[in-house]
Amino acid sequence: MKFLSLLLFTLSLYSSVLNLAISSNPARLNPLLATDSASSEITGFLFNSLVKYDDNSSVIVGDLAKKFYFKDDVTLVFELKKGIKWHDGVEFSSKDVLFTYKTIISKDVITPYSSSFRYVKDIELVDRYKLIVHFKQPYFKALETFMIGIIPEHILKDEKDIMNSSFNKHPIGTGPYKLTKLEFSKNIELKAFDDYFEGKPKIEKISLHVIADTTTRFLMLKSGELDIGSIEPLVYEREITQNFLNKFNIYKNITFSYTYLGFNLRKQKFKNPKIREALSLAINRQELIDILFFQHAKVCKGPFLETSKGYNPLVKPPKQDIQKAKKLLKELGYDENNHFRFEIVTSNSNTIRPYAVEILQHQLKKIDVDVKIRIMEWQAFLNTVVFPHNFDAVLLGWGLSKTPDPYMIWHSDNDKPGGFNFIGYHNKKLDKLIEKSQKTVDRKKLYKMWQEMFKIIVDDNPYLFLYTPNSITAVNKDIKNITPTPNGIWYNYINWEK
Repeated sequence: MKFLSLLLFTLSLYSSVLNLAISSNPARLNPLLATDSASSEITGFLFNSLVKYDDNSSVIVGDLAKKFYFKDDVTLVFELKKGIKWHDGVEFSSKDVLFTYKTIISKDVITPYSSSFRYVKDIELVDRYKLIVHFKQPYFKALETFMIGIIPEHILKDEKDIMNSSFNKHPIGTGPYKLTKLEFSKNIELKAFDDYFEGKPKIEKISLHVIADTTTRFLMLKSGELDIGSIEPLVYEREITQNFLNKFNIYKNITFSYTYLGFNLRKQKFKNPKIREALSLAINRQELIDILFFQHAKVCKGPFLETSKGYNPLVKPPKQDIQKAKKLLKELGYDENNHFRFEIVTSNSNTIRPYAVEILQHQLKKIDVDVKIRIMEWQAFLNTVVFPHNFDAVLLGWGLSKTPDPYMIWHSDNDKPGGFNFIGYHNKKLDKLIEKSQKTVDRKKLYKMWQEMFKIIVDDNPYLFLYTPNSITAVNKDIKNITPTPNGIWYNYINWEK
């Protein structure tokens, strides 16, 4: 009888597994260093921040913080929830917040997220559960600064090299799940944290399979080996059967992201804005969408989402104009006898982009521009191409917030090692406007500044903005309690049952 009870318990335990797939290995499972999508996705299960957005991304609410308020324009107070535990059982406190801040601004830590803290003057600890953040000046994203995951002081305080710490592969967080297995290029397992402060997640285990190939991922989804998966537009239009729909719910959302072609502006060949304009005029963005997405995408019109206050409706996307593009190239000494040549590099971690590059190559051929293509594995792409700035042009994408912060991507300051301005874009007028906007708390004035930035960037063509895709997500109908939001399905995942 005892054996039967144990067997039933074991079956119950392991039936409560959420099977997912990621397209690449995570680089560092540390929220301060998680700049790739795989690392960001996994650290989201493992760590918490002081505050977060609500389910509609419209209101900021507490996460580790019980209460927060501004004493004045430059003084922000956080009161922390009591009894929160790290995965090793040690209690979370204000010391961990201070340690996280000191770590992220350290000269020994290379991370683009440090720029979010540039206006923090210092953090004062009042007691174990209360701290005061003093800012150098009013800052419109003061609260959003503390949406970064908090790391544990008691584990890392004596660490000499955070960048290469074993912690980055053996993380300890406060999140709803803790890491139990990390097999690169194979399987990553997370187990529900019994003492999670919002209650133990109802699904016992998350198993993430590292699978780069989308066809393989879809076949695993179809066979029931995966519970949730993104579906490519072509697959959705051509291969989804009624039998599949009997097993899976489909959720569609416009993503908070865009794909772009970014030029290495340190190279002489791209410095003249006429070259970038000519290349932009050769591209038929709607054709890209028609071929690749079957209408499950929109033309991207600029650096901020259409749903954000930074979007400028007066700026229209460029339309293909082959004759004007050729005229601009001829003015610069390029024609059918002297072709402009460059290479586009992208990663196979996103299966659409290699095909997008081929279409761009074909379109640019119409203006006698020769494009060489290089497709790489994700980590090699980041480490040997993007971060060392070893490229002509890259096809990449950004995930964005509804509240734009152009500083991290567009300000000259972030053309630095580990910075997000890896194309080397410098525009003094834009820099000054960004700096002015950072201390503008009047929202109407701020929105006007963002819209002016939007126009400057689009007109200058440091990126060629291409498309904003829809997400098409299939979810096993055995998973209960999903509450879809405009941001997708994940907001209440600790309450899911299977």
